Amino acid sequence: MTNFEPIASYGLLADCNSAALVSSSGSIDWLCFPRYDSPSVFSKLLDPEAGHWSIHPVASSTTDRRYEDETLTIVTEFTTPAGAIRLVDALAFAPDQRGHEIGLDAPHEVLRLIEGISGDVDVAMTFSPRPEYGLSSPFIERDGPVVRTRGGPSRLVMSCPVDVEINGSDAAARFSVRQGESVGFALRWGPLSSPPPQPTPSHDVANRLEDCKTAWHSWEADHDIYSGPSRDLIKLSSRVLKGLTFRPTGAIVAAPTTSLPETVGGERNWDYRYAWIRDSSLTLEALWVGTCSDEVDNFVRWMVASAGGHTHTDRPLQIMYGVGGEMDLSERELPHLRGWRNSKPVRVGNGAWQQTQLDIYGEVLNALWMYVERLREPEELVRHFIVDLADSAARSWTERDAGMWEMRAEPRHHVSSKLLCWSALDRGLRLAERLDLDAPVQNWEEQREAVRTAILERGWSERRQAFTGYFGSDELDASVLLMPLVDFLPADDPRMLSTISTIRQDLTDDGLVLRYEAHDGLEGEEGSFVICTFWLVSCLARAGMLSEAETLFGRVVGYSNDLGLLAEEIDASSGELLGNFPQAFSHVGLINAAYDIDKARKRVDPGR
Repeated sequence: MTNFEPIASYGLLADCNSAALVSSSGSIDWLCFPRYDSPSVFSKLLDPEAGHWSIHPVASSTTDRRYEDETLTIVTEFTTPAGAIRLVDALAFAPDQRGHEIGLDAPHEVLRLIEGISGDVDVAMTFSPRPEYGLSSPFIERDGPVVRTRGGPSRLVMSCPVDVEINGSDAAARFSVRQGESVGFALRWGPLSSPPPQPTPSHDVANRLEDCKTAWHSWEADHDIYSGPSRDLIKLSSRVLKGLTFRPTGAIVAAPTTSLPETVGGERNWDYRYAWIRDSSLTLEALWVGTCSDEVDNFVRWMVASAGGHTHTDRPLQIMYGVGGEMDLSERELPHLRGWRNSKPVRVGNGAWQQTQLDIYGEVLNALWMYVERLREPEELVRHFIVDLADSAARSWTERDAGMWEMRAEPRHHVSSKLLCWSALDRGLRLAERLDLDAPVQNWEEQREAVRTAILERGWSERRQAFTGYFGSDELDASVLLMPLVDFLPADDPRMLSTISTIRQDLTDDGLVLRYEAHDGLEGEEGSFVICTFWLVSCLARAGMLSEAETLFGRVVGYSNDLGLLAEEIDASSGELLGNFPQAFSHVGLINAAYDIDKARKRVDPGR
């Protein structure tokens, strides 16, 4: 475990094209340019030798950090015996961007500013770029006011106002910062096929950081409508979702990282830098709560553009795509990387793109129903797409599939897949009526009732007194908590109340919800799943168990790091965050659960 920071020590920087993770000690240990799924420039997150860019005091220090004033700009303050400095980090936007424009024409630039708060502090800077996931070790050379790399398929040019000592592929510097002084660095990426990039001059870094803050504030002002008790939490999570949005297309990545493990030393290490259609309906619900209508519109356009080819082929609807709409996300391993805390293999790409998951139809149609209901009527292509999706659900719901958890075991009749097929038909029928679609409505109604009957009869376990993971099984699965969330059964239905009770008793680790009991074809175990616990919070709130919902919600939020970020999973025994980070789905769950609690409070006290 030597030289690996805890996952919770990292903060997210994002420009709505790509992302970086910077540690509480001032080291950028993960950075991909120009897209979230591009080969990394710094990969120390996954291997101590795979590149980083650190700035910190030479002497030992205490640290305190925060997101500055409703942005994704991180301010880290270091206090040493000799004085204190402030490090401000951000990914730059194009100049003069406002509101929904942020992220267009991204300059692919990191901005870093050191400001003297008090005293006279000696500072160390180490720049060790290792592009292509650490495979490349480019030469570094000084060229007047900049430091540049040579070698590999891209260029990095850094505005550098201090003297550096260069040793092959590494550059290091020591300099002092006094009270009132500031030192600015800017690192810009560019492809080898283009002229060398021109980074922001060192003396202008402070101004460019102000531009970033202005752009974030403009976006925040356009989306500052929700005023419930959980306003600050919802606003932060909405910014995280915005930061994980690929603005050129509207896609939202599941996380900006790959291969952060679900179990330390285990093999459950996946690449999450892609956009899952599976997440669409709950993501859109969360964006609506955060009043991000522009992002909803862009996301739906991306989703339809990416998945719309399904209407012209016999292939099942694909569950995930690249942020540019790419279909082939073939998975491979990077054996040269150790993996975080020696958790191998490190993977890029994700083989789940080839799986059949029948729940996808319900998630897409639920998203389209919310889009039509709350924003606008769809174009003709989307109208045909709606009919095709509902037809596919009517035709396919009786089949086995891999399930929404993407198990790498034999296909099964997963209850959640049937549930979302029911939802597909239900939303399809609503859309057909709303839009006057030319659709086989009678067949959809018959199939919707058939799915419902099958779930209620074959998805229920008398022994467990609960809905379970797949037909004929007694094994629990947290995905059945979606039943109230998609309006299949109310949360206070006796069968749901019994299911909730059984899951709380038998599918939790110290009160935090696990995904399932079934064998999934992989070795090892995983931690509790954050969004599943938030689903339980939502169910408790909807069932009228407000106190229990509030207590559990507060507990899960308490596991977030000092910046308010959540990973995919929580190790209940240690409280450590595990899995890819930060996880969009976890923040989606937080927003939706907070909103369900707020609505439950109003039912109890309408005057609130």
